[in-house]
Amino acid sequence: MQIVSGGVTDVGRVRTNNEDYFRIVAPLHLFVLSDGMGGEAHGEVASALAVETLVNHCLEALDNPAVTLYGEQEAAWSEKTKRLSSAAHLANKKIFDSAQEHAEQHGMGATLTATWIEGSRLSIAHVGDSRAYLLRSGTLQQLTSDHSLVAEQVRQGILSAAEAEESQMQSVLMRALGSQAEVEVDAEEHMVMARDILLLCSDGLTRMVIEPEIAGTLQSEPDATKAAQKLVDLANDRGGSDNITVIVVRIGAESKGWFSWLRPGARKHAAGNGTAGGR
Repeated sequence: MQIVSGGVTDVGRVRTNNEDYFRIVAPLHLFVLSDGMGGEAHGEVASALAVETLVNHCLEALDNPAVTLYGEQEAAWSEKTKRLSSAAHLANKKIFDSAQEHAEQHGMGATLTATWIEGSRLSIAHVGDSRAYLLRSGTLQQLTSDHSLVAEQVRQGILSAAEAEESQMQSVLMRALGSQAEVEVDAEEHMVMARDILLLCSDGLTRMVIEPEIAGTLQSEPDATKAAQKLVDLANDRGGSDNITVIVVRIGAESKGWFSWLRPGARKHAAGNGTAGGR
């Protein structure tokens, strides 16, 4: 699989600091996004801890596959899915321990959505309400489930999807990294195909921009970074009530073809890492 990616983060129109944080490790096809919470800049600490812990754990395991696996792992998972899940558990511990050791960090936490592509297999680890989507043949599918109060109420039939969008409780999470000593991590695997587009985003996008607009933007803009920027701009045009972070990953079977990564300078950009959250 030939993979080209781009990421953009923005503070939005209301917040004064950016508590989102992301990393693109292009040579490994590893993509990670976190949305921090906790106020007084400690959300930035939590999201950075989440992302950097996950990336470092995965890199360490490539050099030494015997590195400890944290949390429960299903035997049927691939090694990369197991490692992503393990890294999420380790990130939870680091955030929780840091908050216990530093009184001013009490209550901080973070979402985490991470994907790792190997061949045609997409591994996902997820906690919170940041999302991963897959666009295939014009259809946008949400791959992750929101661990929020309103999402749970929708699943139980207490709220309709429309009522959930208007709820004042959208920011209440049922599950986040660092809020407890242990956390339940969603981990799963999907198959990807040529011409699929993967999207990772914080809720600063999905609260402002509806899914048909997201799909339309991804289809109309072949450049991954430009597509991410256009989605961020859309969210800001709608009010930008939160930090906005978007990672777009375009998947192709060959190095030549339907996407624009061979344009001068695109290859260099695609290989870079992106960071946010005070870094």
